[in-house]
Parts: sequence; structure tokens; C-alpha cells
Amino acid sequence: MARVYGATRLTVFRRVVLPGAVPSIFVGLRLSATTALLLLIASEMIGANKGIGFQVMNAQYNFQIPLMFAAIVILAGLGLIANQALVILQRRLCRWSNPVN
Repeated sequence: MARVYGATRLTVFRRVVLPGAVPSIFVGLRLSATTALLLLIASEMIGANKGIGFQVMNAQYNFQIPLMFAAIVILAGLGLIANQALVILQRRLCRWSNPVN
């Protein structure tokens, strides 16, 4: 329709194609952020000497249960903050759609 009204290829991409793809792009970003955080924690648990994942494993081995749960709560908070940041960005860029929380 945009081509019928005389829009150039660049205008069609900027005004039609890209705004239509942005919600799907953000779904991918949210899923990949979750996967990246999980893999980061797992790699810290396996082969690191520092980090929150290392603290969880170290506290578990040393029976420091409160420290272990505190680190787990921090990790959960980081995941929630990352997800919420992407939801807010999606709401700003996709004013016409309501993202699922």
C-alpha cells in the first residue's frame, strides 16, 4: 500500500517493515537475555573463581545456606531487572502494541 502511495523502498522499510518487525525482535531479545544470564551463571559455577555463580557454589560447599540463598535472590533480581528494562524499551518503541509481561 505504501508503494502505491509513492513511498520509496527505504521509506517502506523504515515506516512499514521495521515497525512491524520490532515486537518480534524484542521477543528474541528477551529470550536471549534469559539464556545469556543462565549460561553466565552456569559458566561461573563451573569454571570461575569470582562472580555470583561462584558464590552460590562456594556457599553450598561450605554449608553457608543464608549466603547461598542471598546470591540466588540477587541472581533472580538481575534477571527481573534485565527483563523489565527490555519491556520498558519495547513499550517506548512499540506504542501501538501491549507487550506480554
